[in-house]
Amino acid sequence: MTQQDRLALLLRTIEEKGQAATARALGVSASALSQIRKGTYGADLTNILMRVSEVFGTETVNCPVMGVIPLRRCAAERRKPCAATSPQRVRLWKACRNCREGLK
Repeated sequence: MTQQDRLALLLRTIEEKGQAATARALGVSASALSQIRKGTYGADLTNILMRVSEVFGTETVNCPVMGVIPLRRCAAERRKPCAATSPQRVRLWKACRNCREGLK
């Protein structure tokens, strides 16, 4: 998904769910979304648009541990801390540290 596709998805989501609800889901401020809509957002959009893909998109990635999974699941696993609760959890933690698949 390109940056333009992600921006279009963000704008559609704001229209459907509202600016405040979209901001909460993404973990950003409503004022940041307002600035993005107006084209006055001064910072780099890369991280916010990646979060849009993770939260609202339908993309999949090829996880080296779990195979093809939704990007949403990839992002959730990537954010988890190291926990030796199961062999798979340890494999995921090690793989996620070096994997670039979900960060495209």
